[in-house]
Amino acid sequence: MSKFGALVMGPAGAGKTTFCNALIQHLRLNKRSCFYVNLDPAAEDFSYEPDLDIKDLISLEDVMEEMGLGPNGGTISTDPHQPPRFLLQNLDFLTNALEPLSEEYLIILDLPGQIELYTHIPVVPTLVKHLTRFGSLNVSLCAAYLLESTFVIDRAKFFAGTLSAMSAMIMLEIPHVNILSKMDLVKGSVPKRQLKRFLDPDTSLLEEDDGDHSIMDPVVRGAGGALDPADKDSVMRGASFNRLNKAVARLIDDFSMVSFLQLDVQDEDSVGGVLSYIDDAIQYHEAQEPREPNDEIAHYGDDDDMIG
Repeated sequence: MSKFGALVMGPAGAGKTTFCNALIQHLRLNKRSCFYVNLDPAAEDFSYEPDLDIKDLISLEDVMEEMGLGPNGGTISTDPHQPPRFLLQNLDFLTNALEPLSEEYLIILDLPGQIELYTHIPVVPTLVKHLTRFGSLNVSLCAAYLLESTFVIDRAKFFAGTLSAMSAMIMLEIPHVNILSKMDLVKGSVPKRQLKRFLDPDTSLLEEDDGDHSIMDPVVRGAGGALDPADKDSVMRGASFNRLNKAVARLIDDFSMVSFLQLDVQDEDSVGGVLSYIDDAIQYHEAQEPREPNDEIAHYGDDDDMIG
């Protein structure tokens, strides 16, 4: 029996848990079943309580105290008791919870914001292989990579985020939906025509940015007219930094893998639009049996009885 899931990931602050909450709400309104798995050991506040929580397996606070690390170090350290690595040693925790789910469920997995876990450290790639190929679950999985839309204001930062999305695509080897989140924060400050150019990134965005910096931002120079290495802003606008950014942009352009959807979690149509791309990527609807209206009522019952 096939299962279907979405792996929600992205850097810290991108709005992953907020998107998960909006997705669950949308699924409930449309009488669809879902199973919410929290894999972020530092997450605490939820609009919908997880059906499965990694904190029931291991405590990040205990790891931090034992190893003398902060939240980031405790999450990405090489210690076998680090929460994501400990999960890989106890995959039955995940398998036993997901095994009974039917193909009608959408499994939503909410990941930590430490992008090293899926771009540099083979923790999430190993987890994905267990879920999709090597384990017994056979989950048709799609990654939803969130990048905060305010990154478009700083184009170098935007291309760095886009590179991390491309790195995750290459590492995980599953269908990807890349998303510009928090669109409500840039509405009115970035023209729509300009914003559309970031949905399919190319190097021309950086070439335009060069001119903007030279006009708007003063550059601090030291003796002999050289950039002052003690001034961070000057270094970040220096020729070497610009060459690095353009090299990153060319690499992204050469691979031609990354494009973005827009997401405003306060807009039900926006959430539904992103979900439709996820459904298409995992071929969710193709596996569903046709239902009569009376069957649907009997199957789902009251909203209060639904699994979050």
